[in-house]
Amino acid sequence: MKPIALLLLSAAFALPAGDPAGFLLWKSSELKGYAKTLAPKMNAQHVASQVLANPGNYHFQIAHREGSGEGEWHEKAADIFFVQSGEATLVYGGELVNGRQTGAGEMRSASIRGGMEKPLAAGDVVTIPAKMPHQMKLAAGKEITYFVVKVDQ
Repeated sequence: MKPIALLLLSAAFALPAGDPAGFLLWKSSELKGYAKTLAPKMNAQHVASQVLANPGNYHFQIAHREGSGEGEWHEKAADIFFVQSGEATLVYGGELVNGRQTGAGEMRSASIRGGMEKPLAAGDVVTIPAKMPHQMKLAAGKEITYFVVKVDQ
């Protein structure tokens, strides 16, 4: 009887217990599919986004743009963008022109003065530290979908 009990007990420990708390996985095909599901949900600024998870001092979202965005500044949050599809120009650094507060530690503006520019395309990853103005600019007829990690510092 003891060998059977030992065998059953061993089998119970071998069964998958599910993913541990905080473990998250998004497959590449799933992330690329968001371009189609978010496109119909565009707002007046030609962007749609969806929060995917918020497990602690960081959160994940996916964004799809079909037009240029506003300049942004986050006092305590760094952004990490993983471009899934499309292309844009990232303007970063400089200063927000006539920035307005949109939330606690958050500012937006129509443009950035004195910033630098980098082209972004599928497969690119960029990190933007807290307190650095940044803005996505899109050429006419272009679009971009990107996975965002926001890290509170």
